[in-house]
Amino acid sequence: MDNTNRSLLSKTLLISASLVLLTGAASCGKWQGMFKSNDSKAVEETPAYSMKDNKFAWNKKAGRPSLGMLRFTNHLTGSFSSLNQARNDAEFYEIELHMVPIWTDRTDGPWLYVEQAVASSADQPYRQRVYHLSQTGENAYVSTVYSFENALDFAGDYQLERPLESLSPSDLTIREGCAITVRWDASEKAFIGSTNGRDCQSSLRGSTYATSEVYLHHDRLITWDRGFDDAGEQVWGATKGGYVFDRVSMP
Repeated sequence: MDNTNRSLLSKTLLISASLVLLTGAASCGKWQGMFKSNDSKAVEETPAYSMKDNKFAWNKKAGRPSLGMLRFTNHLTGSFSSLNQARNDAEFYEIELHMVPIWTDRTDGPWLYVEQAVASSADQPYRQRVYHLSQTGENAYVSTVYSFENALDFAGDYQLERPLESLSPSDLTIREGCAITVRWDASEKAFIGSTNGRDCQSSLRGSTYATSEVYLHHDRLITWDRGFDDAGEQVWGATKGGYVFDRVSMP
């Protein structure tokens, strides 16, 4: 391996070992208007929705949908790039991030396929995950993270009409302790959250646990992923801040 490839591999490993959540506009594209309510008050409720024609909709038999849950899902869905950050800071690579709905006939909450790659080798993603989104309380949401075998066989699936069509939840392995919990911050107009303490185990580059902090705005996503040893000393990950992903396409 030459020095250029070693540098690329090292920097790629520093990017993340846990979640990258991602962004979307509340009034975006073909889902525009999904957050409007006929009621004078927009009250957060337990989600009750399904998927039809690639649009999130509520299950009328179950009652009103959670407007916050729809917002969270739409913010996460789409394509993102760290190109602007990479142009201004040589410590960051240009990374492409894609998050798309999968298994849209299911009624147990939104599922997303996530694919992340260095832009110069976009056909060889270094991270492929499935996220299952849920609501845990008023303005509180969780993205549970899963991995799956032979992930590279599905590289580029985010471009398909039905990504991961041959898989189902039974084919996934949960990443215990690595779920990200976020809350809607009305003053910031963003979802802000993180993993929980030392719960997300990691063995990358001498670490014993990893953390991920997330700031999810309608037009950008900031993720700061780091690994620490038993003494709490950082052993991998960016030291001065997270990756900044700008939205480049709507769902």
